[in-house]
Amino acid sequence: MPRPAPIASVLSSLLAAPALVLGLAGCAGEVPMTPAENANDPACADVIVRLPQTLAGLEKRTTNAQSTGAWGDPVGVQLICGETPSGPTTDDCVSVNDVDWIIDRSQAPLYRFEAYGRTPGLAAERASGTDAVASLGSIAKVLPQERACTSLIDTLDLD
Repeated sequence: MPRPAPIASVLSSLLAAPALVLGLAGCAGEVPMTPAENANDPACADVIVRLPQTLAGLEKRTTNAQSTGAWGDPVGVQLICGETPSGPTTDDCVSVNDVDWIIDRSQAPLYRFEAYGRTPGLAAERASGTDAVASLGSIAKVLPQERACTSLIDTLDLD
């Protein structure tokens, strides 16, 4: 007949179980994302290795897709490299630290910022604010710039 476990061993196991559960609950898992069509572009690798550990006050998370990044728990910023770059658009286009960004407000309060005129395409989604794209500008500059934002005044011949 097996001997019962010593009381100290049983108590130790009972006390360790809740600590293990609490420890696992504090771990944020991988962020599920879908890679862009051109995620395997070598220029995206140059972008991804430069991603900051913190962005807009949010800690970097692990993602499950190539050429992506995410920050925050819950996720506050997502980045995708390898998208097909947008062509001319009527969406707002702003220059932040010498990088042009198209702002898509169609899903507000979730905003999508695309580094305009850069190949491969780079996009970031954020709940609000431009602090994330200001920090991502130096990373976006790694991608070749083929076009720049223009305004209506840029297209008029005023001479």
